[in-house]
Amino acid sequence: MTPSERRNLRNGLLFIAPWIVGFAVFMLYPILSSLFFSFCDYSVLEHPVWIGAENYRELFRDEVFGISLGNTLYYAAIALPLGMLLAVAVALLLNTKVRGMAVYRTIFFLPSIVPVVAMAILWLWILNDRYGVLNYSLSLLGVPQKSLPGWLGDKHWAMPALILIGLWGIGYSVVIYLAGLQDIPVHLYESAEIDGASWWQKTVHITLPMLSPTLYFTFIMGIIGTFQVFAAPYIMTSGGPERATHFYTFYLYNVAFEDLRMGYACAMAWVLFLIILGLTLLATKISQRHVHYER
Repeated sequence: MTPSERRNLRNGLLFIAPWIVGFAVFMLYPILSSLFFSFCDYSVLEHPVWIGAENYRELFRDEVFGISLGNTLYYAAIALPLGMLLAVAVALLLNTKVRGMAVYRTIFFLPSIVPVVAMAILWLWILNDRYGVLNYSLSLLGVPQKSLPGWLGDKHWAMPALILIGLWGIGYSVVIYLAGLQDIPVHLYESAEIDGASWWQKTVHITLPMLSPTLYFTFIMGIIGTFQVFAAPYIMTSGGPERATHFYTFYLYNVAFEDLRMGYACAMAWVLFLIILGLTLLATKISQRHVHYER
């Protein structure tokens, strides 16, 4: 290595040194520490005691762990595809040439930037079973008072209510889909129109295949997001009623910061990481045949 190359290497390392130090202190060390603590009996207030894989074995005997994992899987299985479908539909509508479209796009994006706490309080009032706007609107449509949903106070309606709330914040995905739609070459649509293709045929055979990389990206981010949902259920239901909305991250939080079983919580965090990693790898494997990149 010449003196000039060594000097360039030194200068480069000096430039990235703040990032390397920050990553090592705030990311790498906590990650490795949590892996170690997951094999320990650790309560934060005392020194960790190595117990091997006992925390992981206990997870399979923990009834609440199974309930929280099932609730999270149920939420993700419905909220993620439904949110993507609605976001794509809205993006297609907002991609049309209509007067005042910038205003419409802003309206659809605004809910996604509302703070989570404010959004949760707002929906608490909307979904109130006695005074809420939603039940009042249903009563005006002729729904009997006895048939009105209890929403957050009913174990059968609490999860659908949270899924509904999740659909309210699809603005970010809509913006991403809009960017993907505007990147599709116009000549593809022009050729299809010459061949007599209908709107539906153009959507199925041009729009969706060309939008598949964007769909893949939002699907992966959606997996990560839905499996880590926490703030809204914590504020609105606290895991109730009857643990109907007791999500995985909510149970992890309780174990770590209320029960002070940090070793057990670290084991839960690593299991969650493996679940998300496995689903991501599976989605990536499946996408190899269905995601089309422009060449």
